[in-house]
Amino acid sequence: MKYCKKCVQPDTRPGITFDSEGVCHACGYAEKKDQIDWEARERELKDLVEWAKRNRSKFMSPDGNGYDCIVGVSGGKDSTFQALYARDVLGLHCLLVNYSPSDITEIGKHNMDNLRKQGFDVLKFQVNPKVEKQLAKNFFFKHGNIYKAAEYVLYATVIRAALAYKIPLVILGENPAIYQGDEVNIIGDGGNALKVIDHNTTAGGRARDLVGDGVSSEDVVSYQWPSKDEIEQAGVKAIFLGYYIKDWSSYNNAQFSIAHGMKVRTDDLHDLGRTKNYQALDCNAVIVNQMLKYLKFGFGNATDEVNWDIREGKITREEGVKRVHEYDGKCGPQFIKEFCDLIDISPAEFWKVAESYRNKDIFEKVGGEWRLKEPLK
Repeated sequence: MKYCKKCVQPDTRPGITFDSEGVCHACGYAEKKDQIDWEARERELKDLVEWAKRNRSKFMSPDGNGYDCIVGVSGGKDSTFQALYARDVLGLHCLLVNYSPSDITEIGKHNMDNLRKQGFDVLKFQVNPKVEKQLAKNFFFKHGNIYKAAEYVLYATVIRAALAYKIPLVILGENPAIYQGDEVNIIGDGGNALKVIDHNTTAGGRARDLVGDGVSSEDVVSYQWPSKDEIEQAGVKAIFLGYYIKDWSSYNNAQFSIAHGMKVRTDDLHDLGRTKNYQALDCNAVIVNQMLKYLKFGFGNATDEVNWDIREGKITREEGVKRVHEYDGKCGPQFIKEFCDLIDISPAEFWKVAESYRNKDIFEKVGGEWRLKEPLK
């Protein structure tokens, strides 16, 4: 494994690129952030807003008193900020669309209710819990990824709602190519969010890829991303709001959202495998999934959080290395037990499957313990 010279990004992240100086794409973007013409981006965003208002949904009445945009929300830090920014700063009439997992946490329920009470219409979408459970089980065994299928419906829901309600604009949060360095060659590093469905996990949003082992094609209708022809004919646009806002950051969005009633986790950070208590608020399975990611790629969510802090100048790389060693790849047994109960397997079976996905190219056993062959330094 090789690591970015500026942050702690490993070269095992799918789609990551490093420049000739050994600096990852996300750090390269962060270094150039002050050189960006933010006024030009603000004008571009205002043009999009005016376009959305001119083309607002007319499904409610012939005078066009419909919605200007859809904001995909979970009630977490980014979506709370997005919804309030879209309405209060951009002046958009928003419909919030929420894909709610069947195993949503109590904090997740509170945060969605809190966001609704800020004064929004909310369209809540829940999939068949039996299918959701079966897909989580299938993809845990097949891919070592609990949340893979959920990402299909997460992205498809907002676009499907835009098509159904004839709403011109969909607002998503941050572009992962910019803020994490993910697959910039696929997603691009601009504000257009329609290519997000083509990234590594969802691979085009083809629901047929989910069929099998107790799941039929009828079961996954809501998991299918609309065709490009459908989107183009409807004239729907989707944007990453973070691309247009200079002060967009995980920390800033969290502080804003906490001030507006969002609750955070009280769990031990070691159990979360994270350095922040304001991530993964609505679903505990995500915490388990990040540990599985660590077994496969040698990094988890703590690495992502440390990278953000380094790029924002909050900590040094040296301090970041310490935090990664302390938190990354960890997961509390209570979260593993909860997931096992959800898909009806034993913890012993869970670990048998999980260990089968451990990447032996980057891990080695030393003194009976698995360690990275090339640990972060």
